[in-house]
Amino acid sequence: MKPILYHLPPSGNSRGALLAAKVAGVDVDIQIVDIMKREQFTEAFLKINPQHTLPTLVDGDLTLCDSHAIAGYLATQYSKDDNLYPKDPKKRALVDQRLYFDCGTLYPRLRAICFPIIHKGETKIYDEHRASLEEALGFLDGFLEGNDFVTGKHLTIADCSLVGSVSSIVAIGWDVSAHSNIANWITRCALAIPDYEEANQKGADAFGQLVGSKLAPGQL
Repeated sequence: MKPILYHLPPSGNSRGALLAAKVAGVDVDIQIVDIMKREQFTEAFLKINPQHTLPTLVDGDLTLCDSHAIAGYLATQYSKDDNLYPKDPKKRALVDQRLYFDCGTLYPRLRAICFPIIHKGETKIYDEHRASLEEALGFLDGFLEGNDFVTGKHLTIADCSLVGSVSSIVAIGWDVSAHSNIANWITRCALAIPDYEEANQKGADAFGQLVGSKLAPGQL
């Protein structure tokens, strides 16, 4: 039986897990969960994931409900490409650091802007949130200096996670032109990751349209 990925396409985290499946060569059974219909709170889904978060992966008797853990598992369990999540402790530690940067720094700063807009009726982007996200993008641009991907010359699962977040940022209309390394890296990821358009860009565009429809004019 194929692993099941409970998926929310507009979510950068969920797309990051799907991109990891793509690069690991895993054929997952994608089950879309519509949070606008509160499907994440159904009795059936809560039995799978009491946190009611997406993405969620079920592979046999294993259930994982964090996108970065899912990415690491899929690469370790299924991929024959050691570059995706290297066994070498130092190389793996660097991939882990970039994954933690996504979940601990970049994504929370994006969420601080977008969650109130989507769910709380906010229509503005506040200067402190704008500066905080710009700082995180600057960090990422620094990681990419002299590198093709976020840890060096090889694509890793950290690229999958981070491009899920960054493509969401770009899709809402954020200008990343000051971070030239990021713009070039997105292009490389789009070329290197199978089915990038379907697996990532369509969902990012949907996210951007949702946020843009709720923002006051002139915010971006």
